[in-house]
Order: sequence, then C-alpha cells, then structure tokens
Amino acid sequence: MDHKNSKKPTYSRFSQQELPAWKPILTPGWAIASFITIGTLFIPIGLLALSASDNVVEISDRYDEVCVPDDYSSKAESYIQNPDVKKTCIRTIKVPKKLVAPIFVYYQLENFYQNHRRYVKSRSNKQLRDPKAEDDTHDCFPKSKTKDGKPIVPCGLIAWSLFNDTYKLSTRGKEISINKKGIAWKSDRKAKFGSNVYPKNFQKEGLIGGATLDEQIPLSEQEDLIVWMRTAALPKFRKLYGKIETDIEAHDSIKVEIENNYNTYKFGGRKKLVLSTTTWIGGKNDFVGMAYIGVGGICLFMGINFILLYVFRPRRLGDPSYLSWNRHPIA
Repeated sequence: MDHKNSKKPTYSRFSQQELPAWKPILTPGWAIASFITIGTLFIPIGLLALSASDNVVEISDRYDEVCVPDDYSSKAESYIQNPDVKKTCIRTIKVPKKLVAPIFVYYQLENFYQNHRRYVKSRSNKQLRDPKAEDDTHDCFPKSKTKDGKPIVPCGLIAWSLFNDTYKLSTRGKEISINKKGIAWKSDRKAKFGSNVYPKNFQKEGLIGGATLDEQIPLSEQEDLIVWMRTAALPKFRKLYGKIETDIEAHDSIKVEIENNYNTYKFGGRKKLVLSTTTWIGGKNDFVGMAYIGVGGICLFMGINFILLYVFRPRRLGDPSYLSWNRHPIA
C-alpha cells in the first residue's frame, strides 16, 4: 500500500472519539431533583423581579391627538406641515407616587418601522466617524447630496428623520431641568461618531424630515442624534430624551410644554411622553418575573408528577420488558 497517497486520517484519540467522556444516566431521582431545584430557585427570583417591577413608577402621556387644534382635527397632516401654525401644546401630568431621581424621560413612537431594510441601510458609518470620508454617501440615497452636489453630513434617511419634538417640564412654578448629557452609549460616542466630524448641509434644502443640528458641535457630542441612529427592532419603541436629577413628590402636578413638531400623522403613528424611574431590574418589565414564575411553576408541577408516578407506579430501571417490541411480540 502506498502510504503517501493514502486517505486514511492520522490516528488520534480525539479524532476517533476515544477521549474520556461523562455519560450520565438520567435516573428518576436526578430528574425529580432537577425539576424541584429549578422550580424552587426560579419562583422566588420571579417574585423578586415582579416586586422590583411594581416599585417602578412610570407615567405615560399620549399627546399626538390632543395636541392638534380642533380646527385641524380632520386634517392633522396639514397642521403639522403648516409653518405658520403654533405647535406649542400644554399638558398636565399627575404624579401618583414619588418619583425618585434619576428620572428618565423618554419619547415613545408607535407604528414607526425603523427596521425597514431601506431605512436601516440609508446611512454611512464611515462618514460619521471620519472627516475625510464626507463624500462617502453612496448608501445614503435619497438624502446623500444637495442639488449642487455638496455632500450632506450626516447623510441618509435615519439622520434626516431625526425626532424633533421638545419638552419643557415644570412643577410648583419651577422649571424641572432635563439633563441631556450621557444619554447615548459611551461606545457609540467614542467609536461610531467622530469628535472631529461636524454637520454640513444638513436639512438645508428640500423637504425637512426632522430636527436640525448645530454645525459648531461635533457629531460625537450630538447625543440626540446618536440615540436616534441606534435603530429600533420593533415598530413600537422608546428612546431616551434626557434625565431628571431631582425628586418629584407624590401628588404633584407636572406642567409639560410640548413643541409638537414631528410628523407621525402621515403614517398613522402615535407619540407618547414617558417618565420612569428604575430599579435593579431596570424599567417597568413584568415579563421577566412572569417568565421565571411560569418556568418555575411548570418545573415544580413536573417534579411533583414524577414523584407521584415513582411512588405509585414504580418500575425497575433498564427493564427490557418495557420496550415496544417486547410489549407486543410478533406471533
């Protein structure tokens, strides 16, 4: 035999699967102990998570419909597109429980598909971080260049549609300061948006999609833009607007002055202002606790069933008489 042309693999204990292995036998005791352990661990964790979620104070106020004047109730799109109509809207929010700082201010949009393929691709990551790549706009159509061929920075539909509603909050006659620093991910500010890249020709001509940007501030410091450009996976999403760093007492009334500028009426979208505190589990989220309790309950139920079966209908482990071909032998 010619060993040089042989296709026989080189022998090793690994390739021949001869290494030591653990092959556990799942006995009734192991199965019962596993289910009971998972159940007794998961249910308390779920109860703690639900308790933490219940301690979150969340206030949500939908304003897209109520902030349209009665004269424009049947033509909301005309109202939002008319530059001569005042867009200021005053809302009052009652505080049911004390809001302990930090209080997070979100805007929530519904029926807005940021995960649309064309929308998601309409950006230039290279342009956002490198000032020498401002002409890299081939993926940004239709918002890539001005009519005279000058590049738009930042280009693309995502940046062009930047959310531009604004909120001013006050209580007991005093303005509530909203801190807009540190609302974006640090990794995004450092790695994805350049500290020496500045907006150019942004929202300068044609149809204006949303907010404008200060051309004297680099993109790495334009945190509203950074938050907006981390696109959402679902059509209902929240994005962080800012943080309130003072407590708000229970039963206070918060006066909210809203500049209702963002056009969600074109596609039947909805807008909400959300104030929320957090706990160790984050914001209000009952799903995590209910999931733990559900899985734990199922495991406990299965464990108790196995115990009853093992006590009342036991069988010898590895008994070949239970094999199907032994239970129904061929005559």
